[in-house]
Formats: sequence, structure tokens, C-alpha cells
Amino acid sequence: METDVILSVEGLVASFDTEAGRIRAVDDVGFRVRKGKTLGIVGESGCGKSVTALSIMRLLPKPSGVIEEGAVRLEDMDLLTLAREEMYHVRGKRIAMIFQEPMTALNPVHKIGKQMDEVFRIHFPEMANGQIREQTLSLFDRVGIADPGRRIHEYPHQISGGMRQRVMIAMALAGKPDVLIADEPTTALDVTIQAQILDLIRNLQDETGMAVIFITHDLGVIAQVCDDVVVMYAGKIAEKAGVQDLFHHPAHPYTKGLLLSIPRLDGPRKKKLNVISGMVPSLYELPQGCRFENRCPYAMAVCKSAYPKATRMNQGHTVCCYLYPRGH
Repeated sequence: METDVILSVEGLVASFDTEAGRIRAVDDVGFRVRKGKTLGIVGESGCGKSVTALSIMRLLPKPSGVIEEGAVRLEDMDLLTLAREEMYHVRGKRIAMIFQEPMTALNPVHKIGKQMDEVFRIHFPEMANGQIREQTLSLFDRVGIADPGRRIHEYPHQISGGMRQRVMIAMALAGKPDVLIADEPTTALDVTIQAQILDLIRNLQDETGMAVIFITHDLGVIAQVCDDVVVMYAGKIAEKAGVQDLFHHPAHPYTKGLLLSIPRLDGPRKKKLNVISGMVPSLYELPQGCRFENRCPYAMAVCKSAYPKATRMNQGHTVCCYLYPRGH
């Protein structure tokens, strides 16, 4: 593994067993996360972003969720081959996750302070009660929670959505992880709180040097916080690039469609927004070829044959599309 790469995902295939049979939610996904950098994963709802994150953490719902193939390497350690007990010590300490909806991720019947205690007791069993309380108050203050001494005695429903998200960030940082996965941490928040949370994650990253995987459907957020970007569609990777390269030189028709659908302040007023026509294919009836073929304005006969191979556009920029010669 390259010296600046902290996490590497290779050929990941994740599926779910349903009454109608096994469906493949993530299909041959691979990417690398560099130390101290932020990788963005972007795509429509249902494209496999969160399933990818849960697979990395080995938190797919059991027994239906199955990781069929692939490797997830944290430096020289393959997380998918670790025993369950070994994974307990990695999850939260080496790699942590901020879940999409803090109200469901936090336990509603336990006070916030007790939930923080549990994190420290798992990863730092030698810590005394006084040290845990001191560390909790320090972390709450660090993530911008006002009056932390009072908050630790409150239940999740007694604080706002933005405050709950800050608690989740504090819990994720308690183990001092090397990698932080943020699964749409600002989706349910208003724009002011969203900006504060994004600034908080950036500042904490600068302080600690941790790598971040930022999952979102918002390209504006991607432009604001990410160094590298993975564009996913229907369980597959469509394009990978540095953030500047992706915004200035998008290659995949899906990426271009996403960028064209963003409202522009410098455009004419009351202009109708561009939309990508058609629907995402059902996971139960995935096409044999390119999964974007039924919505693509450039679709050709070859697009129905098989999923295109990755074409290297330049250093760090690849695209899976038959519009480029090496996709054949």
C-alpha cells in the first residue's frame, strides 16, 4: 500500500438476502483514502453509499447483509478477515462513524453522559470515572456543545438535532480514530447548523490529522470539504477524481448530469433546472451493461453488453464509460 494511504477498499461486493432472492447493493467498489485527507462519496439515494460505509465497519444488518467479496485494508490489516472480538477493538478506536440520523443512533433511554461513558470503558478500560467525566466534558466543549456539565445529564430527545449530531461527533472522536466515516451528517440540519458541523469536522481533521470519508448526495458539500471524490450509481463506481478535476473536467454522463442540475447564482433568474430523465434501475432487475444506459443521452449499443472497464483520464482520474476508448 502507498505510504500516504490509510484505508484501501478493493473489489467490495455487498448483498442482501430478501424474500425475492439475493440483491447486490454494492458491486466491485474500490477506492483509497489518504492520510489527513477527505474522500467524498456522492450519488443518489440508494446508490450504495451507506452500504459501503457499513461494510467497511462490518455493521451490515444480520443475517440478511452479506459481504461476498473484497478486502478492506486499514494500513496492513484486512478488516474483513478479523475475528468478531478483534473488530470490536478496531471499530471506534481505529475507525469510527458518524451515523446519518443521530436520533436513531443514540439510545433514547440512556442519558448522553452514560452513552459517552460506554465508549471510554470499551476502548480505555483503565480510565477512572473522574478521568472519563473530564474527557467527556473536554470533548463536548471541543465540538461546541454549550454547558457540557448539564448536557451529560440530559436524554437525546431533550436536545436539538444539531446538538445531537455534535454528541455523535464527540462519541466518534473519543477513541481518537485514524479514519472517520461521516454518513450524511448534515442532511437533516438547517443550512446554518450544517455550515457549523462542516467547519467543525474540518477543524478537527486539521487538529488530529485523521482521514475522513464524507458521504453525501450534495455536490456543494463535496466541493467545500473534499480532496478526492467517488461518484456512485446503482451500486457501482462511475467516476473517481480529485475534487477540482471532477468539477472542472467531469467525464461520466451521470457526473455531468449531477453538476448541471445544481442551481447557479450567476445564471438567468427563474430558469428551469436541468434534470436527469428516467429512473434508477431496480436492484432486483439490474441491467447487464452500464447501469446508467437507460438514462444516458449518449447511450450506444455496446452500453447494453457489459459494464465498461475503468478508463484512466489522467493521474487519479478514472471513469467507467464506453465514450472513452479504453472503456471497451
